[in-house]
Amino acid sequence: MRKMDTKEILQKVRKIEIKSRRLSDHVFSGEYHTSFKGRGMTFSEVRQYQFGDDVRSIDWNVTARYREPYIKVFEEERELTMMLMVDVSGSALFGTSKQFKNEIVAEIAATMAFSATVNNDKIGLILFSDQIELFIPPKKGKSHVLRIIRELVEFTPKSTKTNLSQALQFLSRVMKKKAIVFLISDFMTNDDYDKTLKIAARKHDLTAIRVYDPREEKLPNIGIVNVLDAESREIMLVDTSSKKVRMEYEKDYHEKVKTFQETFTRNGAGTVSTRVDQSYVTTLLAYFKSRG
Repeated sequence: MRKMDTKEILQKVRKIEIKSRRLSDHVFSGEYHTSFKGRGMTFSEVRQYQFGDDVRSIDWNVTARYREPYIKVFEEERELTMMLMVDVSGSALFGTSKQFKNEIVAEIAATMAFSATVNNDKIGLILFSDQIELFIPPKKGKSHVLRIIRELVEFTPKSTKTNLSQALQFLSRVMKKKAIVFLISDFMTNDDYDKTLKIAARKHDLTAIRVYDPREEKLPNIGIVNVLDAESREIMLVDTSSKKVRMEYEKDYHEKVKTFQETFTRNGAGTVSTRVDQSYVTTLLAYFKSRG
């Protein structure tokens, strides 16, 4: 794939910035914050128990010391930390509509990042394939978000394969405090990520955003063709005129989608699926509203 020059990169970053800022300012920021605020509570102080206080908040150590009931007071964490985890493996370069999957992924990630900025939250980025390609620790500010967008646009991964389990393991290792995590991928992987997801979803508020192209769901009947596997880079001869071949492909695709949905739901994580030729705005807003 041809590498973009600096001018092209800056134009693309600017285009994504304008679109995602508009969405975050007018559409997303309120919904995003309403949807996630109040999930993190921090200890503020202790005070004497008053009639009507929740007895579950009694601080028994302080109560024993002063021989009268004291309760712990918690405050909602105003600032949140958002972690964007983006799959940059070979299959993200697939596209039959106006845009490749990786371009939609960059737009979604940028919109989320600007929505977090409106609320003065920290934003971090993990780009992964079957290895950790890039890690940008969470920070605040517009220039930081622009750096994230630039990486999403111009980054060239070392590997074309995918390993979700490794990416989730890395997240649990580097993010000690609770974060809002958006994991963006097509989830076309055979690796078993159930255990690592369970650990990550227990600690973080995790949402998986599946980005897919309608052409991936079915093989078209166009005779014998050479097909390049985007991740293994193998070229295979496929007879698409065979009904059996087309049915097997479809079955395998739907099984992967089913595994994705069941695994994330079972582990208490949210899931959103958005097609490249449809509005991700509508899909994400419906998801935020359903959580609010």
